Order: sequence, then C-alpha cells, then structure tokens
Amino acid sequence: MTLLELVVWMVIGFTGYQFWRIRAISEQTNTYLKQYCDKYGLQLLSVARAKTRFSFKYGKPDWHSVFNFEFSSNGEDRYTGEVELIGVRVMRTEVPPHRV
Repeated sequence: MTLLELVVWMVIGFTGYQFWRIRAISEQTNTYLKQYCDKYGLQLLSVARAKTRFSFKYGKPDWHSVFNFEFSSNGEDRYTGEVELIGVRVMRTEVPPHRV
C-alpha cells in the first residue's frame, strides 16, 4: 500500500464519517422537534434542513445547522419555525406567534 492509497482511504473514511454525523444530527433534530411540539401542544408537519456548514464555534470543529419546520396549533393553520444547532446541541428554537 502506497502513501497515496492510504490518503485516499483516509479521505473516503472521513467523508463517510461526516455523512453519518450529519445524518445523526438530522435524526436528533427530528426527535427534538417531536418532543418540543408535544410539550407545547403543537402538531409537527414537516422538517427540512435549511443549511449546514462546518464551524469552529465553542472551540471545537462541528457542524452548524439550521432547520426549518412547519407546525400547526389548531389543525387548520400552518406556521414555520426555525431551530439552530451546533453538533447535536440545540442553540435556539424560534416559533412565530400562533393561535393557541
């Protein structure tokens, strides 16, 4: 095995690891939003990742992600909220004013 082959395999492994890391962040966000909506009596309609970028916030390299989610408070209206994460840690959840 040459040095070039070793580097190629390391790049492939690192890329695969990052893919699974982003997948885990998406699944964790979905679980968090289901719990959030249940806690506040909302109906979660959809979740979509708005952007993801690599960041060095809080002294360690991790993914900075923003997700948009749609929810309903009465079953008729539809509202769009936003949740921001660094890694799997939720930094903020923003929901617009809605009917209760």
